[in-house]
Amino acid sequence: MSSQPSAILPVRAPSTESTRRRLSARQALTVQRLTDAAVVEVRVRGYDGLTVRNVARTAGVAPATAYQYFSSKDHLITEVFWRRLEMLPETRHGSRAAATTRLASTLSDLALLVADEPELASACSIAMLGSDAEVRFLCDRIGVEMHRRVSAALGDDADPAVVRAIDLMLSGALLHAGMGHLSYEELPALLTDLCQLLVGRRR
Repeated sequence: MSSQPSAILPVRAPSTESTRRRLSARQALTVQRLTDAAVVEVRVRGYDGLTVRNVARTAGVAPATAYQYFSSKDHLITEVFWRRLEMLPETRHGSRAAATTRLASTLSDLALLVADEPELASACSIAMLGSDAEVRFLCDRIGVEMHRRVSAALGDDADPAVVRAIDLMLSGALLHAGMGHLSYEELPALLTDLCQLLVGRRR
């Protein structure tokens, strides 16, 4: 996470739900093995060398079984990002913290979610642009969760237009970093400056 981590609440338990289906405990374990193996594989092979078949082999799962859960490598990598986001602790702020301070801390935590894993970060940026129905479904969930965290940081009286602008700002910053146009280390300061422009320094 950031070099100055925020105080955080306990991690929420991960869901047993993968994309659109409710999983049994055994199925959830298989999906967990596949997502863990995907991270291992992408570190070694990168996005271009990643295949569902190789992930299945690393996970000790039959390829046919892997394809029952993941329609493509884009689906699989997007699921990895979703699970990381789902398990990201809530950022806790002091009761007197200004809106820009609350927002900057929240955005920093979101922006640096996979920053210490450059191969995974790059793979996520590519995968989440995929056109698979399951990828789009997961991206919708990711967008909703990021929007929720941004809204919570700004408070109940936040201007919806400002929240929407920040949503777009965050997704654009993540895309630029994932494509290598920005370093992840630059994101916290950049996002803080942009927050001050959108929200104001005194709020």
